[in-house]
Amino acid sequence: MPLPPSLYLGASSWTAPSWQGPFYPPELPAADYLTHYAARFRTVEVDSTWYRPPSAKTVESWRRKTPEGFVFALKVPRSITHEQVLVDCETELEQFLDVVRPLGEKLGPLLFQFPYFKPTAVPHLDAFLTRLQPFLRRLPDDVRFAVEIRNKAWLQPALFDTLREARVALAWIDHPWMPAARQYARLTGARTTDFLYVRLLGDRYAIEEQTTTWTDLVVDRTREISAWADVLDGALAVLPRAFVYHNNHYAGCSYRSAALFEGAWDALRERYASE
Repeated sequence: MPLPPSLYLGASSWTAPSWQGPFYPPELPAADYLTHYAARFRTVEVDSTWYRPPSAKTVESWRRKTPEGFVFALKVPRSITHEQVLVDCETELEQFLDVVRPLGEKLGPLLFQFPYFKPTAVPHLDAFLTRLQPFLRRLPDDVRFAVEIRNKAWLQPALFDTLREARVALAWIDHPWMPAARQYARLTGARTTDFLYVRLLGDRYAIEEQTTTWTDLVVDRTREISAWADVLDGALAVLPRAFVYHNNHYAGCSYRSAALFEGAWDALRERYASE
């Protein structure tokens, strides 16, 4: 059963060389990977933009190689979130937006992925909000944004209210440091705008002890993915759209993990039909 139009499901990147054979035809040139990927999924989260902004030529290639309705979620460069931590970075953000806006209707949410902040860097939530609040007020209205934090104790009404005021999504992440799917769903106010942004990340260090080839599922995530399908089904009863991205580090292979989600979604529909 196809996913509903309101649910955008994809992977975090499409470029793993090891996918040639299992996912991409053996003879397919790397330049055609994105077109092949976009025939299978409706969206992708681009990890490479975290390291540096793409060129205008690259963005035009992305737009040209994907069909109408395809959506790119892009990670905002780390210079903004990790190096300057929102201070004196307006020029960098404007330059990034100028480059990616030509994606037009294919431009999806832009993710501010923050690290786990030690007390020596940002001592508490109030200190973070002192930077975040004025920064969010300056964001343009024509682009969707999401904010990811990895300090679990900061999941508080003050953060939710700040994001809601700016119409920015709180990214819900499946990560060892953070809540599970149903715990996020029970957090009052954690849905902060008109879309949900979910990242299934996993434990990078633990998974790399088992694999670095990213072609097979090496961790059984059936239970967690079923929980996410259930939570997203509930969220889409009140929200018009949700974006869900699977990382290779989540279970060993992001496109197989996404397929597992599709199976969990089908099982959910079958359960409802039988009740």
